[in-house]
Amino acid sequence: MIITYQGLQFIKIQQGDLTIAINPISKTSKHKSSRFGADIALCSLNHIDMNGVDMVAHGDRNPFIISGPGEYEVGGIFVKGFASPSHYDGGEKINTIYSFIIDGINICFLGAHDGANLSTEVKEAIDGVDVLFVPIGGDGVLNAVEASKLAVKMEVKIVIPVHYGEVGDKDALKIFLKESDAEGTKGIDKLILKKKDLEGKDGEVVVLEAQS
Repeated sequence: MIITYQGLQFIKIQQGDLTIAINPISKTSKHKSSRFGADIALCSLNHIDMNGVDMVAHGDRNPFIISGPGEYEVGGIFVKGFASPSHYDGGEKINTIYSFIIDGINICFLGAHDGANLSTEVKEAIDGVDVLFVPIGGDGVLNAVEASKLAVKMEVKIVIPVHYGEVGDKDALKIFLKESDAEGTKGIDKLILKKKDLEGKDGEVVVLEAQS
């Protein structure tokens, strides 16, 4: 599995011939986006910063779009979506937290979640998370301190922060790394991950450099 960060909350996951795009940035957003073909597109929030599915339809690839709570099956990939609160860009909104397994690796994407705690239903449904994508910027989503505490509670193996830099608290990454006892962590262009690589990991923070 290859994971790259496209900025804001935009994540690209590749496993063999399968490409998944999570929260692609719309071309109408003020934030820079990138274009590629995806087989599946997940959108946590109906907002131009996270619903740019047109950016991941390219050539003969038109993604299957998942944009809300529910259970889905696409090409052997089972995706579960759970409603959670968000106040991104003002006002109360419904965010979707996604959970799915690829190549035996359990992935959870919190999207624009802004609650310090998860509901009992969600915690039970996504138990045993290997890789957690967590927003850290605040301003309508989790802030760095809340994000770090939630990651610890979830007892995940790898934590990947998103939603920082151009949005929210400009010091979010610095604060998050300090709270996570991961100061000095250097950013990488991509994360290449196999199930065996998770052995012995306990809350390891991986910082991905935005590629867009």
